[in-house]
Amino acid sequence: MTSIDVLLKRNQELGDVTPGDRSSPRPSLHVAILTCMDARIRAFELFGLIQGESHILRNAGGVVTDDTIRSLALSQRKLGTREVLIVQHTECGLSMVTEDDFKDELEAASGLRPTWSVEAFREVEDSVRRSVQRVRRSDFLPHTDNVRGFVYDVKTGQLSEVADAR
Repeated sequence: MTSIDVLLKRNQELGDVTPGDRSSPRPSLHVAILTCMDARIRAFELFGLIQGESHILRNAGGVVTDDTIRSLALSQRKLGTREVLIVQHTECGLSMVTEDDFKDELEAASGLRPTWSVEAFREVEDSVRRSVQRVRRSDFLPHTDNVRGFVYDVKTGQLSEVADAR
């Protein structure tokens, strides 16, 4: 059985037990949460969310990229969100690679060098600050006043707000 088969089986067994309002794509809390794709981050549980309350955006590192801005622009302009919560985390895989080394690896394997940025970083707090500033400075986003950045400790489950990222 593949992993996808396991997940489909779980979905059938789960049934329709997920609490929350499914009547609208507009999040009732008017917030978009950007976090990393890391499997240790359980965004719904971390914030006690129920279905329909928030948009959840995930990518490698939880960094603000052009595609994140695209999603946030749609979230704000068409679906009513007004706040952005950025959550990166300790022990992130992006802090363990370098931009050039990863691009070299991909080029060696595929013959093509990526045109996109890996967004590797050493200090997670600096990465959070950079991401918060990218949201605040975006001309595409009408709501940039309430943007906050945090670091999630994967060992303790604690959130720490990053200074100067508020």
